[in-house]
Amino acid sequence: MINIGVIGCGQWGPNHIRNFSSMEEVRVLMCADLNRDRLKAMKQQFRTIHPTNRFQEILNHPRIQAVVVATPTATHFNLVKAALMANKDVLCEKPLCLDERQAKELIRLAQKKKRILMVGHVFLYNAGIQKLKELIQKKSFGRIYYLHSERTNLGPFRQDVNAVWDLAAHDVSIFNYLLNAEPIEVSARGGIYLQKKIEDVAFISLVYPKNILVSIHVSWLDPRKVRQITVVGDKHMLMWDDLDQTGPVKIYDRQVVQKYYYETFGEFQLLAKEGTITIPKVNLSEPLKAQANAFIAAVRKRKSPLSDGRSGLSVVRILKAVQKSLAKRGVPVRLQ
Repeated sequence: MINIGVIGCGQWGPNHIRNFSSMEEVRVLMCADLNRDRLKAMKQQFRTIHPTNRFQEILNHPRIQAVVVATPTATHFNLVKAALMANKDVLCEKPLCLDERQAKELIRLAQKKKRILMVGHVFLYNAGIQKLKELIQKKSFGRIYYLHSERTNLGPFRQDVNAVWDLAAHDVSIFNYLLNAEPIEVSARGGIYLQKKIEDVAFISLVYPKNILVSIHVSWLDPRKVRQITVVGDKHMLMWDDLDQTGPVKIYDRQVVQKYYYETFGEFQLLAKEGTITIPKVNLSEPLKAQANAFIAAVRKRKSPLSDGRSGLSVVRILKAVQKSLAKRGVPVRLQ
């Protein structure tokens, strides 16, 4: 039996409690939050859980082996560090923290304590994203030219971080996963409209190895909820739409071909080749539940999960560079 404590019962905490409570040989013994109304709601919904407004009670509990941190981003470092010091395995909501040095310290501490450190980059456990990865790895897909993502909605509005740290953290983790690489350069422009010093919208450009271009558009201030990624290659094109009920992934058999005209001394013309659109089968499941299963598997097998501490560090490094470019109004920032 693996016993879990959840710190933070706001937006994501209750979902973590629900998923872990539904798993065999897993129990959520305690949850912590500073808001007593939230604790009361958790007790009403999950009768066997013990609520507390002191997270230290979870860390001091001798039967709790693992902790979920689902609190505002600025609190992640101190809470994760305290949990690791208490010899607990940790699943922390994204992003891991707000500083690269802090992320490195948490990784070193997890290694020293021989604890599992996992970051909640939940879209890495999305079946549609995993299907994209499968498709672009095939030789038949060809060379990747560029990728584009759009993640927009009207709200929810955050006061602790901007739209980059809240939304683009997802897309950066996805692109690192799809391309099995990190960008070598980033640039970004953002807009501040609703709150002081907090960007509601951002347009981000990243350059990955092999000259693969990536663009990310994130916004809390948009009339439509959009969760889309487009992958453009020389032989095929793909689209992932998380909100498409017919199927989240579509394969477009479209490409640009060169037709040579030898009679005009080797000149050629670029022609668009039209093809079919295929919707591959994707075994859909709740990504947060898949992530919970991956965490429990890592705890049991003592093996690093897909979204481990180093994955979290990579995203933090990139977002810091994006933030730096935002502050310089789009000046490109190189990554080592």
